[in-house]
Amino acid sequence: MSSVFKALSDPTRRRVLQLLRAGPMTAGDLADRFEVSKPTMSAHFAVLREAGLVHAEKAGKSVIYHLKLSVLEDALLGFVQSFGGAAAAPEEEPPAAAGKETTT
Repeated sequence: MSSVFKALSDPTRRRVLQLLRAGPMTAGDLADRFEVSKPTMSAHFAVLREAGLVHAEKAGKSVIYHLKLSVLEDALLGFVQSFGGAAAAPEEEPPAAAGKETTT
């Protein structure tokens, strides 16, 4: 789980994940969206792959990246559960006048 949060700690990697929500993209297309060097983007891709957040598929000379949303969901659920809670809606508060008669 810590590798997922390490990957999410960087704004560039978070933006890559946002872009991949729309669908698979090549490494080149993703890199063109950022004003950093190709080696820097390659390092970002490596962190995302190691965290299991993306899947890389070779297609000829290109590498196509796919978002693996289930890994992110699992990490976030595990994080919430580490605080002893489940991801459930908060309980409703009883009405202030419960058990009391009201007059109008």
